[in-house]
Amino acid sequence: MQQQISVKVLPSEAANENIVIQYIAKATGKKITDVTGYNLLKSSIDARGIQPFINLSVKAFINEPFVEREVKKVEFTDVKKANRKVIIIGAGPAGLFAALKLIEKGIQPIILERGKDVRARRRDLAALNKEGIINEDSNYCFGEGGAGTYSDGKLYTRSSKRGDINRILNLFVQFGADEKILYESHPHIGTNKLPNIVTAIRECIIAYGGQFLFNKKVVDFDIKNNSIQRVITSDGHAFEGESFILATGHSARDIFTLLFHKNILIEPKPFALGVRIEHPQSIIDSIQYHCSSRDEFLPPASYSLVQQVEDKGVFSFCMCPGGIIAPASTKAEELVVNGWSPSKRNNPFANSGIVVTCQAKDVADVKDYKDYMNEKKTTINSPLSMMHFQEMVEKKAYKAGGGKFVAPAQRLVDFCNNKLSASLPLCSYLPGISSNDLRSTLPPFIYHSLQEGFKSFGKKMKGYFTNEAVVVATESRTSSPVRIPRDEISLQHPQVKNLYPCGEGAGYAGGIVSAAMDGERVAAIIAVKQ
Repeated sequence: MQQQISVKVLPSEAANENIVIQYIAKATGKKITDVTGYNLLKSSIDARGIQPFINLSVKAFINEPFVEREVKKVEFTDVKKANRKVIIIGAGPAGLFAALKLIEKGIQPIILERGKDVRARRRDLAALNKEGIINEDSNYCFGEGGAGTYSDGKLYTRSSKRGDINRILNLFVQFGADEKILYESHPHIGTNKLPNIVTAIRECIIAYGGQFLFNKKVVDFDIKNNSIQRVITSDGHAFEGESFILATGHSARDIFTLLFHKNILIEPKPFALGVRIEHPQSIIDSIQYHCSSRDEFLPPASYSLVQQVEDKGVFSFCMCPGGIIAPASTKAEELVVNGWSPSKRNNPFANSGIVVTCQAKDVADVKDYKDYMNEKKTTINSPLSMMHFQEMVEKKAYKAGGGKFVAPAQRLVDFCNNKLSASLPLCSYLPGISSNDLRSTLPPFIYHSLQEGFKSFGKKMKGYFTNEAVVVATESRTSSPVRIPRDEISLQHPQVKNLYPCGEGAGYAGGIVSAAMDGERVAAIIAVKQ
């Protein structure tokens, strides 16, 4: 007999299979010897009380042979000689999973990636971190695997209605991820493991007849009769296909600008902007686990915070326990920071984006923004208006830091008291931080909202509001500042009938899993197209 049950155990007990079996026997009224084994279905931490517990949902095998969990593997089709070819622009999660779905359906994908493969990309990241030298086509955002490859690998999503989350997680396991992502409440792969998984996906795509081309930056669309005939890359090559999936990610400003200049409909989109805050991990552990030192059987603690400040939402974004702050810029003299964690999450710091909802009405009255738009000889009503606002803040942050992607920063309490920090704590951000009054970088409505938000967070988490924490500017790539519209049924652009905007860059996803699901969804629609 197989039976699904839930048990509540201590962290040390959750790590001991024999003890879990004892709990199962007690819950089912059976002998310990009757329980032949179990598979974990869900695992989550309950730290609301003084003593943290682990909630386990398991499928128990009672008086029958135990069968280990079987990962459902997707079977692919050889498409080397396929008649149908689809061009995919971008090799992030949306592009990669679109390619896998196309192969599964017997269609040949041709992936054009502006950046490099993961191994070569790593060298460019080293130059950025150590020397302040940026390759604008190969960085934390651009290259094989997209922003997700070197930006932590969180797989949590609320987008359950957009696709089959379990299918995406199973595919990650099929390509090398740990099976624990199938049952953890907040699954995470880790930046140290994602490159090998992304490489395995690429090798699969090529093995089954797909094409995977690097250093192929798309710079033009050849459009006739409201259809793309071919795309042209910066090296002068042209690529033809029956359909074109645009999966370029939230930072492909050149693609947004290209669409605008070709009079292809795009829209400004709200996004969130703010800072990255970093605490010693020990502080977050003590707050969340109600202890002086973390139990060795508990993972580094995380948090999720939200506060309404007047009419603005202030919230945590991409929280990285045991993580590192990284330079996520894509252009010289523009500063962006993001966070990531290795699989073990064993670094001494915890960081999180703390950001403010940004609407078009919020930015319209910002004086610096008006001046910036006048200099660019454009208007605040442009479809690229939110992108330009994002760009302006990043330029100011770079200038404030003094160059080479050194980031302007303040201690947390100083930030909220409008006080320049006399010194700064140790920080994981490798290019370095410099003491600045962040009012010179952040727009007033962002700065004010963050101040009030941090004060409220300090009341919710006793010990969070401390000068041991450092605020680093600027966290500005939370999502795309542009939406590329598409029909809700056909998923095609309303003007260009074989263009399929997809993933985060088009405004239809917000993370690895939701982007992967959107890529699959678009590919499935193309597959049934006559």
